[in-house]
Amino acid sequence: MNNNHHAEIADLVSLSMIVETLTFAAETPVTIEQICGIYEEVVGTDAPVTQEAIEETLERLNDSYEKEGHAFRIQYWAGGLRMATTPSLAPFLEAFFRRERSRRLTKPLMETLAIIAYRQPSTRAEIDAIRGVDSGYAIRKLLSLDLISITGRADVVGRPMLYATTDRFLEQFGLKDLDGLPDLKQAEELLEDVNFDEERLALLTTAELLPQLDESQETESEDSTEDPLPDSPAE
Repeated sequence: MNNNHHAEIADLVSLSMIVETLTFAAETPVTIEQICGIYEEVVGTDAPVTQEAIEETLERLNDSYEKEGHAFRIQYWAGGLRMATTPSLAPFLEAFFRRERSRRLTKPLMETLAIIAYRQPSTRAEIDAIRGVDSGYAIRKLLSLDLISITGRADVVGRPMLYATTDRFLEQFGLKDLDGLPDLKQAEELLEDVNFDEERLALLTTAELLPQLDESQETESEDSTEDPLPDSPAE
């Protein structure tokens, strides 16, 4: 593009429009650095945009959304920016998406995910010990949904795999980072599982690693037809 064309683009659109467009259209949170790079790629490097300018633009946009009574804001999610609805509208969205959510994330999956989120990195043996049942199927399902990932191996006998939450987890639950997780009492209420009692919640915060489970011990399997995880013999 020549300089004249760059100038024409700059005259037609504002930085507010660019930030609004990218945060609306992106499937995943877009970083400020990405916005700067895209701006320079399209408009040109003669007048580069700064991070401070984008942050000021973001503040102005959110102020205007609030004053005009819009349903959305641009928020920091999983290390980037994303357009999201205001908290006051959560009950309406919850009612709308309840069936889809219940199909994808069952109570066993939510329970397993909560344990990993609060104790990460966690081994399968730790998760099984807290839940009291075999968690192989739940772990496989969460891996397939990209809500958790394998981050390495524990420095204990057998070198079992370690599991932790992903950026996808932060994105799906509207969190900027793991510091935004609710406290354990709130987590218990969210799970709405009478079996997930105070004793199990207390285990989530213990500083010591849980003992490895004896694989010969009989456990209740959520799906006995599934193949075990590759690392299950070691755990």
